Amino acid sequence: MRQTQDEPMTDDTVPALPCPLWRRLLALLYDMFAVVAIAAVMGLLCQMATHGQLFDAHGQALTWWFQPLQYLTISAYFLISWLRGGQTLGMRPWRTRVTTPQGGILSWQQALIRLIAAWLPVFLLELQGIVGVRAAVWITLGAWGVWFAVALVDRRSRALHDILAGTEIRRMAS
Repeated sequence: MRQTQDEPMTDDTVPALPCPLWRRLLALLYDMFAVVAIAAVMGLLCQMATHGQLFDAHGQALTWWFQPLQYLTISAYFLISWLRGGQTLGMRPWRTRVTTPQGGILSWQQALIRLIAAWLPVFLLELQGIVGVRAAVWITLGAWGVWFAVALVDRRSRALHDILAGTEIRRMAS
């Protein structure tokens, strides 16, 4: 049975305690392992589909669809995780969950807003043609730093993408 957005989660694991930033960042670090694995499997499947002709000798993709497919696949991982239980693989060991302010599951709209807002710094990587790869990576990491630094001053420890989506990360009861 699927829970509605306004219903609180019924397993008594989502108290009103906001998740501290350090716990969120460690969960995100765990999720990066899942994202790398997803990207690697998708890259392998795409290489097989193109008979090894996915990249040229300089590492540039020869197809227009490869990078959008990577973004869609990684986005699907986060959306499915948030909509089905509120936890990614990285959130599970750190006992955190993304919820509505009332403790319920996210709506599709909230999940999409959260996803798009969290992805925004990635598009700064497109500056590499102007400032170089190294500088573009540092600019992107700096933007994400600002995104998460907001949690240090928000009374409910929400990052910028949570504020925009109307979501929260909560610690689960031990």
